[in-house]
Amino acid sequence: MLKDSTIMAVLAAKDINRAKDFYRDKLGLDPSVSMEDGSLYYSGGNGTGFLIYQTENAGTAKNTQMGWETDNLQGEMEELRGRGVVFEDYDFPGLKTENGVADNDWGKSAWFLDSEGNILNISQRTSPAAS
Repeated sequence: MLKDSTIMAVLAAKDINRAKDFYRDKLGLDPSVSMEDGSLYYSGGNGTGFLIYQTENAGTAKNTQMGWETDNLQGEMEELRGRGVVFEDYDFPGLKTENGVADNDWGKSAWFLDSEGNILNISQRTSPAAS
């Protein structure tokens, strides 16, 4: 049943207003649906979306919480950097970034933190080889 259902990510925010400002000012996103107090819902492409809700647990996860796929990673990074987004650099077994970008057989990825400490990423898949 779930395989055909729309998937929605859920993120935590200690300060929902600060999160709303970050997603608007840094990522250019506005909530698409009014929710109860302390929650924001954002619509994405192809029926996707994500919910942000207020909780003291925000920023405690040490893994990627949500990501976007793009056809132009460098262009997206330039635009986001221009809005003040700082990309993380990692260097540990299985993941090394250079200038914020990890490159592997799957493609390229970059990570950044939102205002609440959630780890977000953007990725660009490597085009499949022509047969």
